[in-house]
Amino acid sequence: MSDHKPAGQFLDAAIDLLRRVRDEEADSVEAAGTLLADTVQNGGRLFAFGAGHSSLAAQDVVYRAGGLALMNLLTVPGVVGVDVMPATLGSALERVDGLASAVLDSSPLREGDALVIISLSGRNALPVEMAMNARALGVRVIGVTSVAYASETTSRHASGTFLKDHCDIVLDSKIAVGDAELTLDTVPAPFAPASTVVTSALMQAMTATAAATLADRGIEPPLLRSGNVDGGHEWNGRVLEQYGDRIFYRR
Repeated sequence: MSDHKPAGQFLDAAIDLLRRVRDEEADSVEAAGTLLADTVQNGGRLFAFGAGHSSLAAQDVVYRAGGLALMNLLTVPGVVGVDVMPATLGSALERVDGLASAVLDSSPLREGDALVIISLSGRNALPVEMAMNARALGVRVIGVTSVAYASETTSRHASGTFLKDHCDIVLDSKIAVGDAELTLDTVPAPFAPASTVVTSALMQAMTATAAATLADRGIEPPLLRSGNVDGGHEWNGRVLEQYGDRIFYRR
């Protein structure tokens, strides 16, 4: 029975979105997880990138208990979160032409790696150029975005294209334009965004698929364990040592 209070309404909306991505994006999630597994098996490295609040879902799979040790955060100064002051600078940097090229030129990304790019709208210059330039390097790109933006907004990149147009695989978060699930007559603007919940779930579903796919192939997936369980630190030390040449967050 649906809850008529805002909290219940939001949770219902989030559950509905999660069900939609489970049912409608299953093949894409499987393909993305398989791509990650292929990359690990072939000696490649894994990277995730997101700007602003999209960075939350990227950070959620890096150095994470229960996650793949090989997932690295590709950082762009000023857009990793809302800690930059003023916070509006981060939004402005997403629209700067050439920033992605400068970041990739100084990053460890190389041919044979995989990069997950998270951008809700997929319309700004930074994620579009990041995908275009990464693929030019021979990097496989997975985009996590809301495809609805491509039909209801205009691109802010000179090409007129969106993130979804430059990916090997696209995961559609199904988030409506504006990223707000609730409206009330007494509240002047839509509110209660669900993009972080859904995008993080897609990221975890993808990495879970990668781990299981590696195991099916007889390869122990390089997983991290919680440091708060007995033996966790020792386990992680072994994994980090074994894969140290493909991990960049501990240097």
